[in-house]
Amino acid sequence: MTAIHTNSGKTLASAILVDALKAHYWKPIQCGLPTDTDQLKTWFGNELNCYPEKYFLQTPASPHFAAFKEGLEIKLDDFHLPETNGNPIIVEGAGGILVPISDSVFIADLIEELKLPIILVINHYLGALNHGSLTIREIQRRGLKFYGIIFNGMDFQNAESVLLKQADCPCILRIPKMEKVTRNEIHQLSKSIEWKS
Repeated sequence: MTAIHTNSGKTLASAILVDALKAHYWKPIQCGLPTDTDQLKTWFGNELNCYPEKYFLQTPASPHFAAFKEGLEIKLDDFHLPETNGNPIIVEGAGGILVPISDSVFIADLIEELKLPIILVINHYLGALNHGSLTIREIQRRGLKFYGIIFNGMDFQNAESVLLKQADCPCILRIPKMEKVTRNEIHQLSKSIEWKS
């Protein structure tokens, strides 16, 4: 699970997919508090099968800077998918795909290292067309497996049709604007996912 930038709705989208697939959850890199894992725990309680972060960094910043502040270097070969005994797992990235985790390594490199298909979260705002297009082109340039897009919020300037045409992949979910997120709303949204064949 990745997005066009931070605060796009990755954690909510992850929760919806966890509910739909009865999946496990993992956030490999967490920067700052509150943690996204803790947010899922507030929604799912003891139902949630989750794994500890490989890197839990105190500074709410990009992983490369947060690690620098704490005297750490994040390396790709530190990461291995948790063993889930065959259960699906939702892996939530940090920020967008070109967020650096070191001076020369990006979230996209971690996705490639773990051989994960991408579900891209795009929230609607002025500038989302540009940010979405740039992200889609980078996914395509790297030859990463692109499973689908989740749109978050109300379609802005007919962005969805433009971005879906560029991505050549389906919209698997549209998340409406929500004043408050509850476990029941997550469950209802999980039933509206349009799975790619």
